[in-house]
Amino acid sequence: MILHPGVIALIIGSGIVLLLVLYASALGIKIIRRWDIKSSSEEQLSLERKTYLVSTLVQYALVFEILSVFLFIYTAEDIHTLLAGAMCATGSLNANAFGFPTLYIKIASFFISASWIAINHIDNKSEDYPLIRMKYKLLTAVLAVMIIEFIFQLEYFLRINPNVITSCCGVMFSEKGEGLASSLAAFPVLPAKILLYSIFAVTIANGIAVYRTQRKPFTYMFSIFAFMFFISSVIAIISFISLYFYQIPTHHCPFDILQKEYYYVGYPIYAFLFTGSFFGIIVGIIEPFKKIASMSKIVLNAQRRWSLYAITGLVIFTLISSLPMILLPFKM
Repeated sequence: MILHPGVIALIIGSGIVLLLVLYASALGIKIIRRWDIKSSSEEQLSLERKTYLVSTLVQYALVFEILSVFLFIYTAEDIHTLLAGAMCATGSLNANAFGFPTLYIKIASFFISASWIAINHIDNKSEDYPLIRMKYKLLTAVLAVMIIEFIFQLEYFLRINPNVITSCCGVMFSEKGEGLASSLAAFPVLPAKILLYSIFAVTIANGIAVYRTQRKPFTYMFSIFAFMFFISSVIAIISFISLYFYQIPTHHCPFDILQKEYYYVGYPIYAFLFTGSFFGIIVGIIEPFKKIASMSKIVLNAQRRWSLYAITGLVIFTLISSLPMILLPFKM
């Protein structure tokens, strides 16, 4: 199992990224203690050169970290054919106790890594780097998440035993089963639809307001509703969206839509949901930076641009998810 190309790419890639972030964090501790933009000392000049180079390397490393969540899901989906009883990525992730925790920590890593890249981006646009201490403190949090992720991911792949029968999605996402997955599968369709489309409407309305005005109440509300939309979308995918793609009223698996039989539609669904939600959330996170004189205009421009990215991502996600309900004969 460890020789699967996806597994090799994930382990080696995560190892390299972890080493880069570890080195950058070590430099970050020095920057947090010694950084003084007003100084023209040799040490300050050395720190400025190093931080620009390191932040660029870390940025590219974290792009891999962001993409790795999709590579991990793809790999889990691909190796299910090698596992007894597995029908999709659900079976692969159920192969041992580290499967789903690794997925969850990777999702957390997606958002925290993307946040660091966003903050680094706007900080580099300012001549006095006012967020440099903050972004290196955040990098230590990224490092902590990545250490846990690397350990969990390695344990997951090393502990997979192809001879051990694993449970399939039909068991985990059964309406009559136990646990969170079964509870989401049993979530009533009509309330789930009302919840999803209501939050979508409010989120997009706030997004449009942010795009036009970039005012504080709207930026915070957009961030909150983007997060709420992400959660309600996950519920909706399990509760009813997946059913319309499968054309089966009892099949709630959120992973089968990644398969060839469904034209890999799950990948754009999750990609647009994740990116749209992130850009909506980050709009509110950077709002306090407007108080910094050198950052005010930079933040305003970023909020306007990122709110447009968020609206675009969430609208495309909703359109793709809704098309089977409109075009296909299956009805709930």
